[in-house]
Amino acid sequence: MGGQKMALIKLLPVFVMAGLMISGMDALLAAPLATITAAIIAVITEKFKFKDIVDAAVDNVKEMQYVFFILMAAYGMAEAFMATGVGASIINVALKLGLTGKTVAVTGFVVTCILSVATGTSWGTFAACAPIFLWLNHIVGGNLLLTTASIAGGACFGDNIGLISDTTVVSSGIQRVEVIDRIRHQGFWSLFCMITTGIVIFIVSISLGLPSTVGNAADAINQVPENVWTALNEARPSAVSLLNQVKTGVPVYMIIPLLLVLAVAIKGVNTLVCLGIGIVSSMILGLFAGTVESVSAFLDLLKTGFSDAGSWVIVMMMWVGAFGGIMGKMKAFEPLSKLVSRISKSVRQLMFYNGCLCLLGNAALSDEMAQIVTIGPITKQLLEDNVEGSEKDMYTLRLRNATFGDALGVFGSQLIPWHVYIGFYTGIASAVYPLHKFIPTDIIKYNFMAMIAVGTILIFTLTGLDNFIPLFKLPTEPQVRLKKNNQKINNQTHSA
Repeated sequence: MGGQKMALIKLLPVFVMAGLMISGMDALLAAPLATITAAIIAVITEKFKFKDIVDAAVDNVKEMQYVFFILMAAYGMAEAFMATGVGASIINVALKLGLTGKTVAVTGFVVTCILSVATGTSWGTFAACAPIFLWLNHIVGGNLLLTTASIAGGACFGDNIGLISDTTVVSSGIQRVEVIDRIRHQGFWSLFCMITTGIVIFIVSISLGLPSTVGNAADAINQVPENVWTALNEARPSAVSLLNQVKTGVPVYMIIPLLLVLAVAIKGVNTLVCLGIGIVSSMILGLFAGTVESVSAFLDLLKTGFSDAGSWVIVMMMWVGAFGGIMGKMKAFEPLSKLVSRISKSVRQLMFYNGCLCLLGNAALSDEMAQIVTIGPITKQLLEDNVEGSEKDMYTLRLRNATFGDALGVFGSQLIPWHVYIGFYTGIASAVYPLHKFIPTDIIKYNFMAMIAVGTILIFTLTGLDNFIPLFKLPTEPQVRLKKNNQKINNQTHSA
């Protein structure tokens, strides 16, 4: 009984962090308070000296230093892409095709998928595209809820696989994997989800009997009321700049920086090099296009990006790293590890349970980043404690853990009515299109991207269907094995 009580006490810091975040406290405050709680409990339960606790915390943070540089570069590139016309060029290329009631939802979905990869932000992508596509939908007679849910799902696409997405970088950093490796691991699965979703949206649009009236972006932007511009500027100023660029137009070659980044990423080039290529190419082409006034003005954009990263996400990550170091030193997750080990009959089952933990954590915390930083260290520990295999195979399993944290955080949020993601989306949608008062189920009902992504990653992991997705397959027994099964084999061998 005493052992069970001790185990619960060691998990108290997790509940502290979860409780603080559920109460609405920012992770930048919740993480330090949870870390302090963990330190106190480590002293009480394990009799650790203060120096031992500090060393454990600092050593864990040291392993994340490379991630901090990636985050700074990612935020800098996001600012550059939003301001230099890269984002606007993506939208304009798609809208030149002409939209009808049947195609406005699927086009909005594809545009937001690409734009979110380029900017690394789902919230910024939705804020920038909602005014265009909701008013375009109004003009061409599309289905409002289908279009809204489609751009919501598309906006999440890049937040899950984007090289410059904070959730992509943080989830990868916690699992100790390279961002570029994570993207390559899940790339074909993400494309499968995107293509499948696009087909489903188009079929639904046809089945609803929507009209074939053609509309254009300029008409839609001109219909946006003045009070909507004011509300949007308060919520997402960069979205207003992007909308103005869409209206006035930017040279089509401003899409080149995104294409360059995607090309070198697919080639497997180092993450920082990929980001550097995107930053430099957007500056050079922006100077030619007139969207960048001067090198000095561009450097100010980068400074803004670096400041945004340093003022929140990097500091938060340092505290999360310290938290994980202390929790690991006192083996806080050992009881949970033993439970999962006991009910898992195979490595695939254990990985499936890790995915379920991420989804449940997201529902409980109502925040995808909170889920990533709270549940991420737990799934990492569960894997390390219970599975053995070659370094390469274990790295692949860590890649799946990182994908779980991000995908089930970002896409899972779209299926949870009380999630902050849904709250932001319904708030922005209601602000930019005041003719309808949006509620959470409006986003959930037609969010086929979220349904397909969440369903397939869990089902594929459990059943082995991921073997049919290039680069997405998991190593299986006997290449990797549960430690308890290996012990049974050894015991039987000795008995014989």
